[in-house]
Amino acid sequence: MKNSVVIKGNKYGIIVVLDKELPFDELKQQVADKFSESGSFWGKVSVGVAFEGRELNNSEQFELIEIIQDNSELTIVCIVDNDTHTEERFKNAIDEHLEEAAVHNGQFYRGTLRSGQVLESEYSLVILGDVNPGAKIISAGNVIVLGALKGTVYAGITGDDSSFVVALEMSPMQIRIGNVIARSADSAPRKKAQKPETKIAFVENDNIYIEPLNKEVLNDLRFY
Repeated sequence: MKNSVVIKGNKYGIIVVLDKELPFDELKQQVADKFSESGSFWGKVSVGVAFEGRELNNSEQFELIEIIQDNSELTIVCIVDNDTHTEERFKNAIDEHLEEAAVHNGQFYRGTLRSGQVLESEYSLVILGDVNPGAKIISAGNVIVLGALKGTVYAGITGDDSSFVVALEMSPMQIRIGNVIARSADSAPRKKAQKPETKIAFVENDNIYIEPLNKEVLNDLRFY
């Protein structure tokens, strides 16, 4: 009874080994107990799951998936048949899930982009860190920098001039939105250091404007 449910993991998902003799109702309780006990170990992630040890019909699989999610912070994105290529199939399923999520939510990058680094995405980008001079961001959608933007940024690179760029500190070397380009003035006199202000860059009448970000501006933004 103690080992009626065994949980194993790999880089992309979990494998749940089930006792083939235990009545299904008792097995469900064992699964609930096991994941409740180990929930903090797995954390809050999206994974695939494979079942071993006994044959399950679709209804039984979905019941177990619901139990796992109710007793942990895991999000089960797929059920994978367990075979010699299980880990590869886990990876492919997770990659597909992340790509689909990115279409709706954009992509996140955590860390500072240093000189020479290039971050490129087919979706909107949120950078949790600074973008140093010499670093470059290229996005087909919007770009939001939760830090200082001092490098080069291209938003709406496919020609979408309705895209925008937001930064907690807006000091880009070059900024392009759609097909409109603006550069920093190299000869501009240095101003006395001031408290950084969150600003937004957008295109209007074929020009890029940079203005403080406020509630009224937020209401007009289009996120995708």
